Formats: sequence, C-alpha cells, structure tokens
Amino acid sequence: MADHVDLVLAQWQAQRPDLDVSPMGVIGRLSRLARLVDAELGRTFASHGLDRASFDVLATLRRSDPPHRLTPAELMRSSMITSGAVTQRLDRLEARGLVRRTPSASDGRVVHVTLTDEGFALIERTLPAHLETEARVLSRLTPARRDDLAAALRDLLESLGDTSPQPGGGGHRDGAAGVDRPSAAG
Repeated sequence: MADHVDLVLAQWQAQRPDLDVSPMGVIGRLSRLARLVDAELGRTFASHGLDRASFDVLATLRRSDPPHRLTPAELMRSSMITSGAVTQRLDRLEARGLVRRTPSASDGRVVHVTLTDEGFALIERTLPAHLETEARVLSRLTPARRDDLAAALRDLLESLGDTSPQPGGGGHRDGAAGVDRPSAAG
C-alpha cells in the first residue's frame, strides 16, 4: 500500500534522480500526520466546547500540583501556546468562568492563574475523550511500534533543541498531550 508521500517521492526521484529525497518521506509524513491528528483532536475538543489552546491551558493547570495554579509565564513555558496567545486565551477562559486570575499576595507584579471548579470539572470530562482520540489515532501501531516511534520522535525533537525538565520537577511536561509523559506532539 502506498500513501501520497510515496507518489511525491517517486515523482521527485523521476525528475531529480541526482538528489536524495528520502528526508521528504519523513518530513512530508510528519506534516500530513500533524494536520490529520490536529483535525481529529479538534473535533474532540469542540465536542467539549474547547479548542486546542484552551484545552492546553486547562490541561497544563490541571497537571500542575494542587492548587493547580501557575503564573502566565509558567503557563507559557509549560504549554504549547505563545506568549501573545496566553493573555488572549486567559481572557476567554476567565470570561467563561474556567480560570481565575489573582494577584500574588507576596508580589503585586505577579498574577496567578488557577482552575475554577468549573474549569477543573471540564478538563476532568475532556481528558478521557482526548486520550481515547489519541489511542484511536494510534490504534494501527502495536505498543512496541508506538514506543519506537515515540523514542525516534523524542530523539529528533531533542536534536532540534526541544527539551524539557525531567518528570517530577513540578509536574509539567508534555503540553500537547496534556498529561505527564515523554514529549510527542501536540
């Protein structure tokens, strides 16, 4: 069985046999897979009234140690959203009653973001569905192939400088997945 990337590779090989186009086989599949996975995850998030960035903020707060509170800077470092998007995302989540921002008692320049009871309940309901979607997307891979793929992707991410503290250092790790485990996506 062939996929679209096989067709592209064959076309390039015919047109430019002097070039090694094999990297396109990996990068092309990663790109196509990212789009397909994002669409699947998006449907799951939407069914719970969330989008990826909102889920990521709620999941990042939920996986942090109780009282599930972080500063906006900590949220940015521990999640998959940019600094510019943090404020906008927090405004929306706060307006929905899912997070609360409060000034630090010890430093008035610092704001803490905390899950509300409603935000906690929503992420508790959404996380199992999210994990079911991820499991379904990966269902054609055996556990051993999943482990091999995760290790290869981790190696590639690390080679590009995408590293994170080891688990146990505050409970922050894989923002894409919203759970504490080795990095993958997203």
